Amino acid sequence: MAAASAVKPLLRFAPSPTGPLHLGGLRTALFNHAFARKTGGRWILRIEDTDASRTVPHSVEGIQHGLSWAGLDYDFGPGRNGPHGPYFQSERLDLYHHYSRRLLDSGHAYRCFCSPDRLAETRERLARAGLNSTYDKHCLSLSSDDVSRRVRAGEKNVVRLNDSMLPVRPAPESDLIFGNLRDAHASLPTDPVLLKSDLFPTYHLASVVDDHEMGITHVLRGEEWLASFPLHLDLYAALSLTPPKYAHLPLLLNPDGSKMSKRKGDVRVLDYMRRGWEPDAVLNWLALAGWGTHTEPSHQGDQPSKTVKAPDSTTVMNLSEIINNFELDALTHRRTTLDPAKLAFLNKHHLIRMRSTESGLRAQALRALGHIKDAFPDTTFTSMEYIERAILVLQGRLVTLMDLPTAAPYLFVPPAWDDAEARAMLDGISITEYQNVINGTVARLRSTSPWDVQTIINALHAENGAAGVKPARFMTVLRHAMSGVKNGPSIAEIMDILGTQRTIARLEEADNLCHAWFPR
Repeated sequence: MAAASAVKPLLRFAPSPTGPLHLGGLRTALFNHAFARKTGGRWILRIEDTDASRTVPHSVEGIQHGLSWAGLDYDFGPGRNGPHGPYFQSERLDLYHHYSRRLLDSGHAYRCFCSPDRLAETRERLARAGLNSTYDKHCLSLSSDDVSRRVRAGEKNVVRLNDSMLPVRPAPESDLIFGNLRDAHASLPTDPVLLKSDLFPTYHLASVVDDHEMGITHVLRGEEWLASFPLHLDLYAALSLTPPKYAHLPLLLNPDGSKMSKRKGDVRVLDYMRRGWEPDAVLNWLALAGWGTHTEPSHQGDQPSKTVKAPDSTTVMNLSEIINNFELDALTHRRTTLDPAKLAFLNKHHLIRMRSTESGLRAQALRALGHIKDAFPDTTFTSMEYIERAILVLQGRLVTLMDLPTAAPYLFVPPAWDDAEARAMLDGISITEYQNVINGTVARLRSTSPWDVQTIINALHAENGAAGVKPARFMTVLRHAMSGVKNGPSIAEIMDILGTQRTIARLEEADNLCHAWFPR
């Protein structure tokens, strides 16, 4: 008889619809996606919307839009029905009620009727007594008849876990990233609430029930849930269920070392989309945060240390390459700071890689066209061939495609000859010298053929020699006339892109206007 095939991994990304998708959530989705694709598994988008008071309208659409932009295609979830639905927790309340009744029937949970005022007074009293407890288990002693009577009367109540009769879990708490963990029960609230008085579950009950019912094999989630990890294992044990494997992802930090959150810092994925960052570059940046910064030993209980090979901290990878290189063992348990300079580096190199093909370059030109028209509504420099050539000559200077209009505005509109930077370029140069260089260059360029970079370089070199002007001064005059800025591509490259007629027209315009730039 053939052996049964191994169960393929099934993971889930389970955000709450409390605002836009943020970088930490995108990284969690990325690692779930990478692990699933690397292992031949699948992943679910599950919306944890059991707290209606915190739900922000259109958050789900925003999360879906961010995942789609990044190319993280979930297998099941809103809009992609499958055998695990429904995918909104607010539509799964009957399941949570069923499992809470199981816990009540087994004595692992009980109903609590304490008012908010009594709970607050109890917490204060226990704290003054120097106790770690947060609740005095007052309702645990209620008789079953009393509980039934109060429930029939419609008295508000919550369902609490009875932490005084938890099943014994012989195995130590183990995480795929953090390894064996110390017992953290002391940090948990006393008898945590599982079902609220509005009949909605807390995160703890809902996540355990859904992970079991959906058949989740691996839970990759943020480090902030480590504190709740023992509670979730307790629930699995109390329900006689087998827990999935857990991997808690270390937190991402702001550049100042503070914890990244939705309320602080530049963390919204939507902002990165609007600013023109490449999705592959953002994913690359997030993937390398805590994975690939270095290679370190992996300690799992009594197992010998092993060194896991991880990508270098600046390795340029698209999504397919991230998946191919992804190893959960290569993640460090240390928190990681997101360096904006690294994103700029990666984005620049992703752009260069993408434009190595004709289709990639054309796609960039099409995207850049919108930015150019926004910056210069009246420009006539809008052909795809022209923009492609501009991108190629500026590629080492472009961090994002949105930089194209600001990196070289003179390629699309006349230079700002009269601003401070342009005027400073003319220090020590006389108007006579300026006009002589311009007029001589125009005369020589009229007969320059073919019109390409090398031929233009030869022509300028010859004219420089004929003019008897120091090369630095000669090129400064031409750079001022052609661009009005000190830095940029070579003069020959600018002229080559503009073409013969536009180059000569620009030089002649500079000659006609130059009297205004020199002191009388």
